[in-house]
Amino acid sequence: MSEPGHRRTLAILHHDARLVAVDKPAGMVVHRSEWCPDGEPVLQRLRDQIGQRLYPVHRLDRATSGVLVFALDPEAARHLAEQFAAHTIDKRYVAIVRGWPDAAGVIDSPLAEDPSAPSHPAVTEYARAETVELAIPVGRYATARYALVDVRPRTGRMHQIRRHFAHLRHPIVGDVRYGDGRHNRMWRGVLAQPGMMLRAVSIAFQGPDGEAVRIEAERRLALPEATAITG
Repeated sequence: MSEPGHRRTLAILHHDARLVAVDKPAGMVVHRSEWCPDGEPVLQRLRDQIGQRLYPVHRLDRATSGVLVFALDPEAARHLAEQFAAHTIDKRYVAIVRGWPDAAGVIDSPLAEDPSAPSHPAVTEYARAETVELAIPVGRYATARYALVDVRPRTGRMHQIRRHFAHLRHPIVGDVRYGDGRHNRMWRGVLAQPGMMLRAVSIAFQGPDGEAVRIEAERRLALPEATAITG
């Protein structure tokens, strides 16, 4: 592990007496768990950075970057946890997916945390923002199509956005679990863009003192420039 002096400082998006939010880098876990036992978690690094105790209220997958919120006291944590449980928090993401989905849509497909568990309602709204077609053959196709989509999950199931776009047959680029390995390899090798193309860009909720809170991060994700289409 790197010495503390070599640790990258987390970008703080919001910090008040009861809440702090950072722009989580891709590749970092929120906190250690049996599924992610290795690597320094955001929780530890941010605690050391600001010198305050933190209370996690939600999570982002290791490969997902963007807005991540922590409470600074137990009451604030309970207040936000209740809103997450009630699905009243407004979360927005951007993603790059394989293919060109419809201009807008709602993915209403129940999800279970594992095959032996019961399914629960899961709803994701999306709107296609941009498309591109690259003159790069992938698999049996001479060109490769991708879309940048704005995503609004109405519920918060495990891997919901990733699983829903895979269900739609437009998996997120770079998703090694639910995505398309051929396209993932092309993005890593040809486009030199590793990682999963999913980013949390805003979150809005009622703060612990009754105030309206909206926290935003830069969108950053962008489609590669189109090259000349052959044929």
